[in-house]
This record gives sequence, structure tokens and C-alpha cells, in this order.
Amino acid sequence: MKNIVLIGFMGVGKGSVARAIVKRTTMMALDTDDVIESMENRSVKEIFAQEGEAYFRFLERRTARWLKKKVEGTIISTGGGFFKVPAMKKIGTVILLNAPFDTIYERILAHPDAEKKLKKRPLFQDIEKARALYEERLPEYLKVADMVIDVSDKDVDTIAKEIIKKGKKR
Repeated sequence: MKNIVLIGFMGVGKGSVARAIVKRTTMMALDTDDVIESMENRSVKEIFAQEGEAYFRFLERRTARWLKKKVEGTIISTGGGFFKVPAMKKIGTVILLNAPFDTIYERILAHPDAEKKLKKRPLFQDIEKARALYEERLPEYLKVADMVIDVSDKDVDTIAKEIIKKGKKR
């Protein structure tokens, strides 16, 4: 069974959508940032602070190689920059979850654990830099994606159902 790889900007809801899909299917879910944190025995934030972004991107490529070889039938939620790993489509069907930047940011701020969610995202510490990064990445996300789901004004369950329905048609 083929994997589903969820890509998109930080805070767009990849992990939440993956968990909602798991509830409705026989698939398992994993998060690439969680895999990396487990491999390194430290948080993404600590890896960025101690080793820098280049080392973190190396860990993403290592994780991608493992996913291609060892993982199937899984919903894979990815970190915001994971889409850059080589041969992304060999891991599974790549689905971009997308919304305008302001929508993503407003969702994070409206979350009950907003402060914690913002602290967890090292690249989101400067809002204007985050906006510029979103605008830079969007065309790249679109190039990699097999399918795009607009998540604006949709709850997690609606998004999960849409992915499952579109997946059955493929």
C-alpha cells in the first residue's frame, strides 16, 4: 500500500490531518520531525540551536531514505521544509495542505496552546521572515505536490475525508 505524504507550511495542520485520516482508515501515521527527534534524542528546536539548519536538513534527507526503504501504508506528516528532500514522490503520494499565510498564522494564534506552538517552530519566531519563507516556498510546494488541498475554512475532519475520497479515485 502506498504512503500519503502531507507537505505544507508550518502550522497548516499536517499532523492533525494525519491523525484524523488514521481514525478513518487502517493506515498508521508518523511525523518526520518526531522521527528526527527520536533519532537525535533532542527537539527540533535544540537541533536548530545547537547544529543549525543545514544539519537538520541532512537529518531530513536521512529520514527520507529510511521512509522510502522501510515504510508503507502510512500517512506521513512532514516538517515545513521536508518537501526539498530528493525523490520525494518515491516515498508516496504527495499532498500539499495549503492556506494563505495569514490564515495559518491566525489559526496558530487561536489555538489554546498558541504560545507553545509558536515556540516549537524555530522559523516562525520572526513573523515577517516566516511570511517571506511561506511566499518563497509556495511555488516549490506546488511543483512537488501530486494533489493540493485548500484547508482554509475547513475543519480537520473535512480535510481528512476529502483526502480519503480523492485517494480512492486515484
